[in-house]
Amino acid sequence: MIVNERETKEGLLVAVCDEDVLGETFEEGELSLTVTEEFYGGDEVDENAVLESLGRAAVANIVGTRAVELAVDEGFVDEANVLEVGATLHAQLLQMQ
Repeated sequence: MIVNERETKEGLLVAVCDEDVLGETFEEGELSLTVTEEFYGGDEVDENAVLESLGRAAVANIVGTRAVELAVDEGFVDEANVLEVGATLHAQLLQMQ
């Protein structure tokens, strides 16, 4: 998976995606999601590093079946809040502090 971390005034913003969705566009009805290098591009990491990033995140955007399923399995995202966008999954995380 690929992780991109950036500090914002609201806290750590984490973008996670599966390697195979980077650069792709997915559509579902009027909804369109483009997984850009600019936003999602970063370091290829293992699942443990993804979980560490999500644990520190104030906000996270997660795209790709593998990445979203990991976030759901580890309790970061409720499965009911996962969107199917074309052939992939998308979820967002907001940690209230």
